[in-house]
Amino acid sequence: MSPAEPVDLAIPSLDVTAPIMDLGLQSDGSLEVPPGADQAGWYTGAPTPGELGPAIIAAHVNWDGEDGPFARLHELTPGSRVVVSRADGTRAVFAVKRVEQYPKARFPTERVYGDIDHAGLRLITCGGEFDSAADSYEDNIIAFARLVAPER
Repeated sequence: MSPAEPVDLAIPSLDVTAPIMDLGLQSDGSLEVPPGADQAGWYTGAPTPGELGPAIIAAHVNWDGEDGPFARLHELTPGSRVVVSRADGTRAVFAVKRVEQYPKARFPTERVYGDIDHAGLRLITCGGEFDSAADSYEDNIIAFARLVAPER
């Protein structure tokens, strides 16, 4: 698919819909996160969903006591659909291939952001145990998906 910014995300099997905002990098080089539980964010340094390469969308598992868009991301199974509506009126439909959990200290940067030979999607959120002293989850949940159909 040609480049077109994502505008919203739907995961039918989880009954999730969320608007998508732009995300960049923080001063330490880590990915910005959305400012609340009501939206997801697309990393603008990666391809747009549907383009060749790994598009990156992040959202919270929860925020300030409210479930985020990716509260149940760990429940996705192979074949689950993820639909990204794009600014050009098209929709990129992805099929989940696998969902993995990694300690934040061992985040698989190359597997998530590295070059691939197809249009892919990476959905990223927090997971695992919550460390109240650090005010953070110990792990990341990452869903890896592949484009199966562009739609008009």
